[in-house]
Amino acid sequence: MTVTTRKAIAAAILLAGLAVQTAIATKARALEPIPGSITFHGQPTTRLLKSPIGSTFSHRFYAGGAHYEETYRIGQDRSLELVSRQRLSNR
Repeated sequence: MTVTTRKAIAAAILLAGLAVQTAIATKARALEPIPGSITFHGQPTTRLLKSPIGSTFSHRFYAGGAHYEETYRIGQDRSLELVSRQRLSNR
């Protein structure tokens, strides 16, 4: 095995390891719905049929003594994915 082949194999193994770590870290950081979130009790029974797949929308609500704004993305199967949450205030 040549030095070039060994370097290529080592680089492929390193990239595969980084890909696995990124996938695990992404799952670990996924936002969980809180009371007041649209998806807190699971996916809504109605679907957003007129909105384009991949589009986003925001939802503001009050929970636990604070105001929040969440952003949702419409998935390929018309399910909602919670992509961000921001705490707006304590009132």
